[in-house]
Amino acid sequence: MLTVIGLLIIITIVGLLMWGKISPVVGMVLIPVLGAFAAGFGPTEIATFFESGIGTVMNVVIMFIFAILFFGIMQDTGLFNPLISGLIKVSKGNVVTVATCTAVVGAIAHLDGAGATTFLFTIPALLPLYKQLHMSRYLLLLIVATSASVMNMVPWAGPTGRVASILGESPADVWRPLIPIQIIGLVMVIILAFFLGIREKRRIARKFANGEIKESDQHYSGSLAMQEQAATASEEEKSLLRPKLMIVNLVIMLLTVAALLEATWDPGLIFMIALSVALIVNYPNVNTQMERIKVHAPSALSMASVILAAGVFLGVIRETGMLEAIALSLVDILPGMVVPYLHIIIGLLGVPLDLLTSTDAYYFALLPIVDGITSQFGISTASASYAMLIGNVIGTFVSPFSPALWLGIGLAGAEMGKHIRYSFLWMWAFSIVLLLIAIVIGVV
Repeated sequence: MLTVIGLLIIITIVGLLMWGKISPVVGMVLIPVLGAFAAGFGPTEIATFFESGIGTVMNVVIMFIFAILFFGIMQDTGLFNPLISGLIKVSKGNVVTVATCTAVVGAIAHLDGAGATTFLFTIPALLPLYKQLHMSRYLLLLIVATSASVMNMVPWAGPTGRVASILGESPADVWRPLIPIQIIGLVMVIILAFFLGIREKRRIARKFANGEIKESDQHYSGSLAMQEQAATASEEEKSLLRPKLMIVNLVIMLLTVAALLEATWDPGLIFMIALSVALIVNYPNVNTQMERIKVHAPSALSMASVILAAGVFLGVIRETGMLEAIALSLVDILPGMVVPYLHIIIGLLGVPLDLLTSTDAYYFALLPIVDGITSQFGISTASASYAMLIGNVIGTFVSPFSPALWLGIGLAGAEMGKHIRYSFLWMWAFSIVLLLIAIVIGVV
């Protein structure tokens, strides 16, 4: 009975999330609670499940809220602007250099772990340059999406936070073993961008050799309008820039990252202190401080609410025994040779699965089942989690379930279907290579 009800809970949540019929918060709260009642558990027991689940994710929630606020303030001050502007100037006029620098710009822009910020920061800045050089906007989307996906492993980004909530550990602790993978991934993105740049240069040369018509201005009409809006917004926010405090803000950010790596304090406390210092240094006026918090709060609270709802879901399926029952049942059904490697198999299919399931469904529904199965063969929860995270995270911005990607598509004046056709195989191959490297160096 527990197996059947548990599977119904998971299938219902995944299906409704996939079809966009329910929000993650509503789905991961109501459906598990109704399932627990159906399994014969009473209100007192469900309250205990709730407390257990929320307890495992609370530290993650606190870190997410204050990390997003902190990096939002750093963006407001213009800390990353000179570096990105410099890269754009250096790359101008050379197709291969433009593509290569795009990878670096995408990584820097995604330091805050927010996809929407990344696309808002990169697409309007780089698209006019791509247009001038007759480069494909889909190449721009591919490079930015892949670069941002590698950076999406940072502890204040969604995937690592979701895994941390499942493991019941600090996101910073989950992130540390991923640092070598992230560094290797960034090098791989730059190499990939370099070769894609060479390919694009040859495509442009063939285009002009064949006397083809240049891309029409209409091709970019939507994106140009959005660029004008972005420019207007940046004019309004010039008062927030703090160029004279650039060095001070850089020191604050470096000390914050160093404290995360040193791990004496909880990440939530580190970001609380970092945010407080950043606000005092850059915006001494109390009203301005509160205004900046209000501006960035929606992004912070949106992710926090999803993590809290996931805590309810995890608390129910774990404490009721449903997860264990599902795992034991599947072990009996799956071929014996496959089961010990199930986490790697799912990881290798991570990017295609991102087109079929939402990120929340992948981590909060599929990962616990895979872990429950592989753990019975001596595979650690951390190893199973890393396999699925590394295999899936690269597909974050090629999935139509990513709201931030739709923003990027709109800014670039592109089409989702063409982006998927252009980028999917490159990103899937990238994720497979990265996962194989993780296996070789012992992270998985």
